[in-house]
Amino acid sequence: MNDQSFRTVFGEYITAPQLLETLGDCTVESVQLNMDSRAMTVRLRPAALLPSEEIFAAEELLRGALQLQRAQLFPHYAPELLTADAMPSVVAFLRRENMAVNGTFDDAVYAIEGNTLTVTLAHGGKSVLAATRVEGQLTDLIVRLFDRRVQVVLCGDETVNEQDERYIEMQRKVEEETLLAQENAKRQAPLSEKPTRSAPSAPRTPCVPPRAAEGLPIDLRSAAVLYGGAIREVPMTLHELEPDGSRVTVWGEIFSMGEMRDSRDGSKCRMSFDMTDQTDSVTVSVWFDKKRDADKLAALETLSNGSCVLVTGTYDYDTYQKCNILRPRAVSTVTKYTRTDNAPEKRVELHLHTKMSMMDGVSETADLVARAAAWGHKAVAITDHGVAQAFPDALKAVEKLRKKGKDIKILYGMEAYYVNDSVPVVKGTADGAVDGEYIVFDLETTGLGAAAERITEIGAVRLRGGEILEEFDTFVNPEKPIPAHITELTGITDNMVKDAPHEKEALEKFYAFCGDCKLLAAHNAGFDTGFLRAAALRCDMPYDFTALDTLPLSQSLYPELKKYKLDIVAKHLELPPFQHHRACDDARVLAQILQKEIVALKEREITTVSEINTKLSGIDPKKEKSYHMILLVRNNTGLKNLYKLISWSNLSCFYRHPRITRTMLEKHREGLLVGSACEAGELFSAIVEGKPFEELLSIAKFYDYLEVQPLGNNAFMLRNGTATDEEQLRDYNRTVLRLGEKLEKPVCATCDVHFMDPEDAAFRRILMAGNGFSDADMQAPLYLRTTEEMLKEFDYLPPEKAREIVIENPNKIADMVEDIRPIPLGTFPPHIDGADEQLQEITWGRAKEIYGDPVPEIVQKRLDRELGSIIKHGFAVLYMIAQKLVHNSVENGYLVGSRGSVGSSFVANMAGISEVNPLAPHYVCKKCKYSEFFVHGEVGSGFDLPPKACPQCGEMLTRDGHEIPFETFLGFDGDKAPDIDLNFASEYQTRAHKYTETLFGTEHVFKAGTIATVADKTAYGYVKKYEVEHETVYGNAEINRLAIGCTGVKRTTGQHPGGMVVVPDDYDVEDFCPVQHPADKADSDVITTHFDFHSIHDTILKLDNLGHVIPTTYKYLEEYSGISVMDVDMSDPEVYSLFTSPKALGVTPEDIDCETGTLSLPEMGTNFVRQMLLDCNPKTFADLLQISGLSHGTDVWLGNAQELIRAGTCTISDVIGTRDSIMVYLLHKGLEPKMSFKIMEIVRKGNATKLLTEEHFNAMREHGVPEWYIDSCMKIKYMFPKAHAAAYIIAALRVAWYKVHEPVAYYAAYFTARREDFDAEPVIHGKEHVHETIRQLREKGKEATANEQGLAETLHIVYEAMQRGIRFLPIDLYKSHAYKFLPEDGAIRLPFGSLKGLGEAAAQGLADACDPNDPFISGDDLQNRSGVSKTVIQALRDMGALGDLPETSQLTFF
Repeated sequence: MNDQSFRTVFGEYITAPQLLETLGDCTVESVQLNMDSRAMTVRLRPAALLPSEEIFAAEELLRGALQLQRAQLFPHYAPELLTADAMPSVVAFLRRENMAVNGTFDDAVYAIEGNTLTVTLAHGGKSVLAATRVEGQLTDLIVRLFDRRVQVVLCGDETVNEQDERYIEMQRKVEEETLLAQENAKRQAPLSEKPTRSAPSAPRTPCVPPRAAEGLPIDLRSAAVLYGGAIREVPMTLHELEPDGSRVTVWGEIFSMGEMRDSRDGSKCRMSFDMTDQTDSVTVSVWFDKKRDADKLAALETLSNGSCVLVTGTYDYDTYQKCNILRPRAVSTVTKYTRTDNAPEKRVELHLHTKMSMMDGVSETADLVARAAAWGHKAVAITDHGVAQAFPDALKAVEKLRKKGKDIKILYGMEAYYVNDSVPVVKGTADGAVDGEYIVFDLETTGLGAAAERITEIGAVRLRGGEILEEFDTFVNPEKPIPAHITELTGITDNMVKDAPHEKEALEKFYAFCGDCKLLAAHNAGFDTGFLRAAALRCDMPYDFTALDTLPLSQSLYPELKKYKLDIVAKHLELPPFQHHRACDDARVLAQILQKEIVALKEREITTVSEINTKLSGIDPKKEKSYHMILLVRNNTGLKNLYKLISWSNLSCFYRHPRITRTMLEKHREGLLVGSACEAGELFSAIVEGKPFEELLSIAKFYDYLEVQPLGNNAFMLRNGTATDEEQLRDYNRTVLRLGEKLEKPVCATCDVHFMDPEDAAFRRILMAGNGFSDADMQAPLYLRTTEEMLKEFDYLPPEKAREIVIENPNKIADMVEDIRPIPLGTFPPHIDGADEQLQEITWGRAKEIYGDPVPEIVQKRLDRELGSIIKHGFAVLYMIAQKLVHNSVENGYLVGSRGSVGSSFVANMAGISEVNPLAPHYVCKKCKYSEFFVHGEVGSGFDLPPKACPQCGEMLTRDGHEIPFETFLGFDGDKAPDIDLNFASEYQTRAHKYTETLFGTEHVFKAGTIATVADKTAYGYVKKYEVEHETVYGNAEINRLAIGCTGVKRTTGQHPGGMVVVPDDYDVEDFCPVQHPADKADSDVITTHFDFHSIHDTILKLDNLGHVIPTTYKYLEEYSGISVMDVDMSDPEVYSLFTSPKALGVTPEDIDCETGTLSLPEMGTNFVRQMLLDCNPKTFADLLQISGLSHGTDVWLGNAQELIRAGTCTISDVIGTRDSIMVYLLHKGLEPKMSFKIMEIVRKGNATKLLTEEHFNAMREHGVPEWYIDSCMKIKYMFPKAHAAAYIIAALRVAWYKVHEPVAYYAAYFTARREDFDAEPVIHGKEHVHETIRQLREKGKEATANEQGLAETLHIVYEAMQRGIRFLPIDLYKSHAYKFLPEDGAIRLPFGSLKGLGEAAAQGLADACDPNDPFISGDDLQNRSGVSKTVIQALRDMGALGDLPETSQLTFF
């Protein structure tokens, strides 16, 4: 068209005079009109820059006037008009093309130099712009606007602050504007239209759920609006999403609810969750104004994991989370279609794996049991690989279901690793002299399955009288291609066999070579004879050979070998090398092996072939092939037998897996049902190997029932050539059915479940790939099937037969099983004769010794109540065990500390088990036994009472008592099993364990077992590894989903660091659980419980004999100072001053880089607690006890007590610091004891928001409990026991006393007890060097390793000691100890063990060799006598420890 002005062409449609004045003189260069989309684009040539907002306003007028969907005016400027001032207008156009820009360019600074445009962002967001390729888009836009190409360079912060008020409002505005515009654009679009999306290059999640009738696995008719309006669009899949800011509608099931995040001023909050539709996952995130949007927020807060939702919103890149997110405009809940079992008669699954099948099963036990129950199945089996570790979870699951009125029976079992140790060396009836005639042969084949594969070569040797007489060799035409991997293995090619004899001719030649000899010999004879037999059957030829298998023969003759491959045995017998995997060569070498083995047999006086099976010693089951086998428990006898088999398999027959031999199984078979298992079972393997039907019958007779599985389970056989087609897989199953019919044994169809739903295969795929399985992506469909699905799997069978194996037979098996418990009901403590009397005698005796006879009423009532509960419920033996362990430790010079809530028990204190006295604060006189108790909360702790002389005799009174209710230990009714945790000295812990065995016997004491599962970070690593190896990219939400699915899968087993389980002497451990070695270490001398100890914690006694550094420190404090730990003053003002100032140490904060004197004090030396001390300014023991409780609780200090103290609402003395303090506080306020206890229990477990009722609130308010106290209760997630906190503070005060008054002994004891953290090298160079080393280590920040961080903390304590004037003396050959830091003339002598990297054995070797009465003459002499390496000698020399000791003992004369 000819150039015309905008006024001429469009003036009549522009009703705003200002717009026409601005745009009127622009030349219209072109007009493009698309009638289908009703869109118009106008190209303008302005003389000057135009305001973008006026261009956009004119577009809206044209769109309305011309009834268009879109009208766009695009200016075409002269190049010289591109200046920094033009950039805001350019960015306005850019924002229309890329919604991710949002407000990131606001207040940006632009600079154009030559052809470079530099954009400095004022509010961050560089990363999001880079991620959406804004530089390129901006370059192209400038070309279109100005006919000029520039290079765009972005500068400024990478990210924006998502909590910034301006950012939140900008995001809200952009969302609203975008959605409004897109709604207008879509107003006339038909409902069924969906956005066009490019097909993904590869599916991210291979398993897509089946679609319902309307094409979706959700019922759109069930949609219920939660937020926004009704959603009418049909959802797209998450995999189709593109982060372009467009409006989308999707559905998903929520799998991870995010935490609410508040803006800085608290007025707004962000809600987010991750959801998946199994094609991908997405994060949904939205900001709300707490006041304005309270209703919307409340509606969305009803969502939880498992909720299914329909969401409409915009999908784009989020700068704060650095990922694509969906910003919802409307959310509705929707019902998801789930698989249900609608069959009138239901099947029962007899073969199922949980997450306890190590790195194999991926579904939770409880979920599998619940699903079977929901489907109406009357029973379900638990059969993990080689373990029973899911039994406790299965028990919990069924008990939970029964409480809800649902019932299902658990068939407890296991898929065992079975070894048939009765397999004979010789199979068949032929006999003769052991050195008679044999045909020694070997075959090469196209694959492993005798039925599907064919022979390619036969090699044979005639052996008679121990001599090789003749050889035979022929290729065989298999009439099928030889796979490449077989050619690579054997060297046999298709060309080599194309003219060879066919199978029958080759077999006839071999038979002719054999002649009258019916005795064959082969290595792993079952394989070779299986192919030979199958070929004979196909060729209608007889097979009547007897076979001698040299594999088990070699295993019996040469038990020292670990493997028995042909070449390994040949090498062991010193035979010359040969070409392995060629039949002719293998047969020749095997004949040479058999020659030597015949000699060995004759030496064992075996003269005939038939005597080999009877006289030769048995095989080693650890070296035999193992098969899978299902063992189901029928009754309690069977349960104990299963547990015995598991114990034996782990302790006596473990090689890669715990193995169960036929011999042991026959011994413990009573009460068990034995199933033939999967394709890895003995029976199915024999079928695949082509063994004759008579042999299959012999194998099948051993089993109580036989299994068949869906064809998909065995599809891998089609890939590896074991089966030619699906029909052959069906024939394998038909053979099992024939065997069942012949033997009248039930055949049961099972799924071999490894995951619950088809889509869960993704998790197993990730785990298997992470563990190196090359076929991880070829997952078999090992999911739990409904009855209908299972019947369909076997529709190739007659309907009545399919029904029999799918429904009838599995139900018959289930009916044969009793409803049993894998862990017995009740508690089973060990027995100690006279435990009740002993405990009473000890406690009353000690109480009278302290408080006099008769004891005060408060003491009597407490002892009567506690002892009554303890003895009534049979807990006295537990107290006596702890008392004996503590007494034995003290006798050996090591004090014992308590932990947990045992300090709540006055009986524990009187028995010497706990150092914490839980009575009300009180005075007591050691001399005349006068006492005075404070029972109304006048003081928080007896240690805080002022010094006072006895009013009766003038003796200074002892102060004690911390007011801790007994209920927190044994429950309100005193019937909760006590959990007595003891801290033994690390050096004594092993002896404590041995003493426990001495008390009860090694056969009744075991370490508490643990089960290690895949953790979050490990699962994340597996997903990322899969992502890299498969060259795909997952979004954060999908990574989260896959990682969640992989977590919790069993990885290995272990042992509790101090837990000991004691079995009563009238029971076997298998009455409760099996036992095993930790981490599957067959050579370990440690035996642990098979179950995680938590599972049997309330059934049999678990002792926590933990190793701890504080009792060790006590020992050395007493040794170095000569002052008993029990005699130090617990109320010393100088000691208490350390918690707010280092003044008592004789230094200033600047001297030691620390504002308190608590460096190195237990529980009080960390940065976090030191800051708490400064915030709280504690003055008393009760205050310190509060701080200890606050530092170990969850949501107790930060955001709770800290704010109350800073606001002046209360002091450290008033806040809620420990769980017990709640009950004590409420009792002092006048609340009834049981309600006080109930409120405490609710709050301490973090359930206040759920379980506190109006009755509780009213009771507290009626008794004057302030609102701030109630609000504080509502925030708490977990609270620390007061007794545990008291034990910690008592320990801290004890060692702190030595730090103030015996500093040399203190630091020497401290480092002796923690010698592994010490490095002498920086210390010997002096104070300034130590200080500089600390600075350098801390400058590394988060990049410092854990060892470096630990060294910095240790050196800080060294520096503090140096600032107090304490010297560290270097290592001295004749003065240093192996590991003790010894006080020496006011200084500390470094031990040999302080040399970094020197082990304890080497340090002890040095100490033992260094005798001042027999000095060394050289470094060589030192090395020879001590046995240390030259490296250690050089390190000692570098530190100056060797002085002028010469290097060598040799004399030089020149």
